Amino acid sequence: MPIDRVTLQILSNHCQAAAEAMARTLMRTAHSTFVKESEDFTCGLVTPEGKTFASPFDFGATWFVGLDYARGLSLIEDYDEGDVVICNDPYSGFVCTHTPDMHIWKPVFHDGELVCFAVGHVHNTDIGGAVPASLSRQLTEVHQEGLRLPPVRLYRKGELNRELVDIIMANVRMPEQNWGDMKAQYASVSIGEARVREIIARFGIETFREGVADLLDLAEAQARQVIRSIPDGEYFFADFMDEDSPAGYPARVALNLIVSGDEIVFDYTGSDPQLASSINVPTGGDERHVLLMVGAVYVLYTLDPSILRNCGLLRPLSCILPEGSIVNPRFPAAVGMRSLGVGRLMSTIFGAFAQALPDRLQGGPGSGGPLLNVRTTDNRTGRSVMANISPITAGAGASAAGDGSEGCGANQAFFKNTPAEINEADVPIRILEYGLAPDTAGAGRHRGGLSTTMLFQVFAPHTVLTARNRDRMVFTPWGIAGGAAGKSSRFIRNPGTAREVDLGNTDVVTVEPGDIIRITAAGGGGWGLAQERDPGAVIADVRGGFVTVEGAARDYGVVVRDGAIDEGATAARRRAMAAGADNEFFGHSPGRVAFEQIWTPRLYDRLTDLLWRVPVNWRFFVKHRLFDAVEALDAGEIDPDALDDAFAALIDEHPQLGEWVAADRT
Repeated sequence: MPIDRVTLQILSNHCQAAAEAMARTLMRTAHSTFVKESEDFTCGLVTPEGKTFASPFDFGATWFVGLDYARGLSLIEDYDEGDVVICNDPYSGFVCTHTPDMHIWKPVFHDGELVCFAVGHVHNTDIGGAVPASLSRQLTEVHQEGLRLPPVRLYRKGELNRELVDIIMANVRMPEQNWGDMKAQYASVSIGEARVREIIARFGIETFREGVADLLDLAEAQARQVIRSIPDGEYFFADFMDEDSPAGYPARVALNLIVSGDEIVFDYTGSDPQLASSINVPTGGDERHVLLMVGAVYVLYTLDPSILRNCGLLRPLSCILPEGSIVNPRFPAAVGMRSLGVGRLMSTIFGAFAQALPDRLQGGPGSGGPLLNVRTTDNRTGRSVMANISPITAGAGASAAGDGSEGCGANQAFFKNTPAEINEADVPIRILEYGLAPDTAGAGRHRGGLSTTMLFQVFAPHTVLTARNRDRMVFTPWGIAGGAAGKSSRFIRNPGTAREVDLGNTDVVTVEPGDIIRITAAGGGGWGLAQERDPGAVIADVRGGFVTVEGAARDYGVVVRDGAIDEGATAARRRAMAAGADNEFFGHSPGRVAFEQIWTPRLYDRLTDLLWRVPVNWRFFVKHRLFDAVEALDAGEIDPDALDDAFAALIDEHPQLGEWVAADRT
């Protein structure tokens, strides 16, 4: 029997408070900067069936609202009081989403009955593997991404499994950090257990049990109400990552968003096949996997900030996930950089929803700045040190309501920035500059948010930088309703010197003493025509250092001389801009415009149709050979029949592939 709404709200507050107590405990006791400062962690409470019903509101990563632990929990046959389980294998139940994320869960009992689990994860600075920090686009299988643990008891009936701890610490680069964070996780789930028992003591077990079910039902009802406010229809959008592998070709995420009444289907047919790199998103084919739903949760929460954030929110949503695709890869595909794939999933979802609700949603979110790890040597002690330093965040997209937020990090799970002093204390580098980068926002009547930029110097030989998620140099965040795309991200070694090197999207770089590194993310997309922006807002941005004088004229048509607006020159410049406007809804980057002059949506659709005619293990190879063939044509728009011819030639070249295609085994 459902409990009354007042009691339900009070119970909800207590459950959320329990989750927040878990988060505070974890933050205050963790050892690694990425957990205690950037807050790459989660905490929460889940039902015995694995459905998340409580999580912190203001702490931790925001990507995991509604995470379903069911498949992971089921891999342990039975639970006893005092058990604690850990797991970081992305393919064991698809709860963990890459190897650095160490998940933990502890059963909570009441009078012998399992009533819920206290759960969470932290992103370990390193979990072993081929590169420092364990993650790089260049890795091609999950075995290269560090130690993998299927669900295994860290504690059995309250007794620590010391042998397991020794195995973990022998396989990671910074064992004291991993062990410190693991102890913090144990403290966190223990606090969660204690808080649940307090809640049951106050409300009674029946009210707790029924209330948890009601909270999930309420979130579902709220989600359905929001969805009914979205016009029915099909909305297609595709977005790209710059490279599907180091120095590779672009990778497409395609979405047909189908809104019908109070339900939504996300059809990813037409997305790239799984890649021979680590950008794949491990979902196990789960049609409501939390990584697929990040963008959808953000949209629903934007439309109704009062909505409950738990597993019930996802019930009206489902995905179509072609097997062997970037959104449903087969083992042993590498998945360490799945956060880059998820970032593009998010922007693709936003682009589809923006067509349905152009006056309520934002332009493309800024991204492309890395989560940066530095491994170096402390010259004073000779000790090897490694830490994640402040995320290089980007601005939000603009909307009809106003400019995008500056450097907000929405596309990086709202990780917090780390004070420069703490970065310098953790690793011997010197932060020379950290702030907002002018002219990075997409122009518009409302401009996108500015990205952040960091300039730092290293002092020890063989310092290794792992710049996870480098992207958005070519395909930058798009504008909407006539707004312009955000400016490109940058990764420069020794900028402004004779030794300057553009590092592009490289994500593992060895640097030497005295080298200076500049990293800048791509800015958020604009909303509305730039020549319609209030000139007063433009001059205010110039005076505030957000827009340069050159950028004001180039991007907004506002000519500034001697600190004031030149009215006549501005009027002339804006007339010229209006005459040259293309009146397209989406404002794409020059790189995407040039790419799609050759790789039109029609041609790319033909490519994906052909790729799904071959076995999964051939698809990445065939894609690259077909891209090579199109490049060799050296023409403008390519007829899809030319792609068919290149595919036929490839079949002739590889008889074993031809046999598969002839048998139509797909």
